[in-house]
Amino acid sequence: MTVFRLAPAVADAFPDTLIALVTATGLRGREPWPGAVAAVEELERQVADGTWRPADDTDPRIEAWHAAYRSFGTNPRRVRPSVDALGRRFAKKGALPRINPAVDAYNSVSVRHGLPAGAFDLDHLAGDVVVRQAADGEEFTPLGEPGTVETTKAGEIVYADSGGILTRHWNHRDAHRTRVTEDSTHVVFILETVQAPRDGHHVEAAADALRALLAPHTAATAVHHLTPAHPEVTVQEGAASRA
Repeated sequence: MTVFRLAPAVADAFPDTLIALVTATGLRGREPWPGAVAAVEELERQVADGTWRPADDTDPRIEAWHAAYRSFGTNPRRVRPSVDALGRRFAKKGALPRINPAVDAYNSVSVRHGLPAGAFDLDHLAGDVVVRQAADGEEFTPLGEPGTVETTKAGEIVYADSGGILTRHWNHRDAHRTRVTEDSTHVVFILETVQAPRDGHHVEAAADALRALLAPHTAATAVHHLTPAHPEVTVQEGAASRA
């Protein structure tokens, strides 16, 4: 089991935070995922025919993350929140990247609902996970760049376990160590807002949509929530549940 915590300083600075943790146990990433394929292709069709566009800088969901980034000293136009970067790439190229079924599933949910999304392979975590302020100079190896070491700036929001930094700039990029591959079997997917009173329904809809894409390819799913009022949850293998 793994405990996820929202540090008091983050809860105080962002009192309307809502983080949905969608877990999948017994994930089967090497079989066909027709539902995920269909979800991605439908989004691409809608972009191609002009009936839908990803959220951009003018969308309140993106604006909220830009404000959050600026508050901890990150320029969101140089280092973009994940959903912002993915949506811009999608709008420009007309296609979402194809990584593997689980990642493709959460990418489609992210852009569809205008929310940052990420994932950790729970079997590669080291102890509990805390959403906290970084110290200056903590080391981070970004996803897809195992030979690269970046260092954090004091005050930026990160996810971290006892082995190091798991994300930078809250949700800009995940770490290489905990990346989700076709062989990952126990995964936590993360969906976030810092404006729960306004956008909490988007988080719930996104969690339901992701769970529906995961369900045919996993033994069990569950949804847990981190908020300033409930800043600690335990994620563990077991039967489907909500918390």
